[in-house]
Amino acid sequence: MSLASASSSTLAPAPGSATTPTPSTSTPTTTTTLPNNSQPAFEFPREYNFPPFFTRQTNLTTLHAQLEKWSSLVLAYCRHHRLFRLSLSYEGTAHEELFRNRRLGRSLRLADAREVLDFMRREGRAEPVLGNSGSKEGGDVYWIYWKTPEEWAALVEAWVEDTAQKNSVLTLYELTEGEGTRGTEFHGLDPELLQKALQVLVKRGKAQIFGQEDQQGVKFF
Repeated sequence: MSLASASSSTLAPAPGSATTPTPSTSTPTTTTTLPNNSQPAFEFPREYNFPPFFTRQTNLTTLHAQLEKWSSLVLAYCRHHRLFRLSLSYEGTAHEELFRNRRLGRSLRLADAREVLDFMRREGRAEPVLGNSGSKEGGDVYWIYWKTPEEWAALVEAWVEDTAQKNSVLTLYELTEGEGTRGTEFHGLDPELLQKALQVLVKRGKAQIFGQEDQQGVKFF
């Protein structure tokens, strides 16, 4: 079966490469190491244990299915670890395991990782992080939208309604680090991503941002 079929878990080997035997259904599940027992280990999908998953497929249908599976993996991994930005320069980073399976001795080439992120960008699930000059920050750093700015905005708006914060003024720090938001999904949100979410509310006439860049406040309507 091909990767394009819903029930398939394998990918076709690249032309000229050695054929990889199809693993049995008893292939062990790969998980991350549990850091300091602070959260459950991330469980990688079954295809992560298949060498062809790390080789760019040449058949367009199979390639599309491969990109979808990589997109799902990146989103799930970043959601689990609450990563809002992802660098493709992953050597030696905490998220190196996302693109490199040491047990298999396989890793996703940088060009292929860029293709995955560009696919996610077209799907509205990733965006290059831009520096002050408007160019890509560090070249290969991306926002990963396991929740889009619109979805974060909806969560903030719901919290404002539930806690009767309309017409009140809060600092951006209070929104992401204050005791009042502890337990919400947006507690600990990347400040720049919070700005993106608040801009959604500003455009809807639901909020106003004011103050200096390092000490901004927001009023909700």
